[in-house]
Amino acid sequence: MTNSIDDLEKAGCILVIGSNTTEGHPIVGLRIKRAVMKNDCKLIVAEPRHIRLCYYADQWIRHRPGTDVALLNGMMNVILAEGLADEEFIRERTEGFEEFRKVVEQYTPERAAEICGVEAEEIRRAARTFAGAPSAAIVYAMGITQHTTGVDNVLSLANLAMLTGNLGKEGAGVNPLRGQNNVQGACDMGALPNVLTGYQPVSDPQAREKFEKAWRVDYLPGNPGLTIMEMVDAALRGEVRVLYIMGENPLLSDPDIRHLREALEKVDFLVVQDIFLTETARYADVVLPAASFAEKEGTFTNTDRRVQRVRKAVEPPGEAREDSWIIAQVASRLGYDMGDVSAPAVMEEIASLTPSYAGISYRRLEELGELRWPCPSPDHPGTPILHVDKFTRGKGKFSPVEYKTPAEEPDSEYPLVLTTGRLLTHYHTGSMTRRVKPLDELVPENRAWINPADAERLGVAADQEVAVESRRGAIKVKARITEKVPPGVVFIPFHFGESPANALTNPALDPVAKIPEYKVAAVRIVTGKAMEGLEYVTA
Repeated sequence: MTNSIDDLEKAGCILVIGSNTTEGHPIVGLRIKRAVMKNDCKLIVAEPRHIRLCYYADQWIRHRPGTDVALLNGMMNVILAEGLADEEFIRERTEGFEEFRKVVEQYTPERAAEICGVEAEEIRRAARTFAGAPSAAIVYAMGITQHTTGVDNVLSLANLAMLTGNLGKEGAGVNPLRGQNNVQGACDMGALPNVLTGYQPVSDPQAREKFEKAWRVDYLPGNPGLTIMEMVDAALRGEVRVLYIMGENPLLSDPDIRHLREALEKVDFLVVQDIFLTETARYADVVLPAASFAEKEGTFTNTDRRVQRVRKAVEPPGEAREDSWIIAQVASRLGYDMGDVSAPAVMEEIASLTPSYAGISYRRLEELGELRWPCPSPDHPGTPILHVDKFTRGKGKFSPVEYKTPAEEPDSEYPLVLTTGRLLTHYHTGSMTRRVKPLDELVPENRAWINPADAERLGVAADQEVAVESRRGAIKVKARITEKVPPGVVFIPFHFGESPANALTNPALDPVAKIPEYKVAAVRIVTGKAMEGLEYVTA
């Protein structure tokens, strides 16, 4: 996030797009509701489904899944045409505006509305509300990124923020919500295939030299590694023969589960390190039992770059051990001594090698409670708001972004659009929440959310068992008939191993970020005797 969670309550307008915030990120959802109810913030929700935030919204835009770029370009067309852009911000702090303008001018509200399936006046109204606010914040999540055009979607949001001067000030910013509690921290620490800690490129010889010296090794590779989906494909080609999966349950969370299962079965050796025996761990040759957050020391970095201490409350059960201890033991047996991997020593190493964390220490965290990076020196207070005076690259760059269709669209064979997401009751792949009896009793099984018009046309009744099938497989699931999804769209949560939504999703990738297109896939609903001939996928 360029701003902080607290900062949302200072916004004059909030655009929530691609995020069911109250269910996927309930604490952030509370802050948004408080901004609306107590501070008269104008809320725009752009979302195909009717979510709880729609009850608080001044405007709900129900655009078609996968048409975010067209919607945003349409809004920016209005902002330019009506003279609502922040010309001073554009002139002083950005570049590439004219190339951007040429593209956006082609997306009149009428053209954007036709693509998105909404009224042109809705686009005009949203543009005026957002641009007219003294400060406007953008909040988004995986509904923006999990597309083959995910990078384009994010660039469009950055364009909108720059066009209206809503960066580098309170109550504004571009604010992505991370999918799990320490995803931001994991990425900060180099859990990406192309960077070391603090997003220092592996291709940078000076960065590699620094880490080689600190880690007492002669050579670190300068070529980026593989993303998760690239690893799966490489495993099927026989190019990756060993997988070490830590704190992840891809057999439920990754697209095209059947494809993934083939990869897990093909590798010579599979190690899974986790706190429970997940669906993925059942395929492992070795399972290493890890400690949970409450059983170890360290820090988490949350979605607004806030570094906070985690303190051990109880001892790990049985043979479970801290992740750092396990990794160090494996390294030792491979001939490399990591030395002291206690939490304080690791924090010291992070600060010594990572410029954005250089001023963060346990002592300061104990005194202050939290610090937000970048925090480049021991006397630096941390950075609640990014890009206050300038961008990291100097000037912000406008990106001309054209609308592209999803990789797979509905047709006569698969006439419905599947989109996936989360429920408040369960978390991610359910490896924790489905083991909590009261939570599992609240939502014990999966449902396919189907619009009443589609249900009537297909002859589907509430709670009827149906098959949902895509080109990748089929699952059995009960129907939930609801107006919360639009006609032509089916929504299925992905928490349930017995009816895994990701058996159906499309593994097509964004060409830059390599993120799969979870949010748009073509499916059909099968009922009655036709269900008998299908082969069903479970995790």
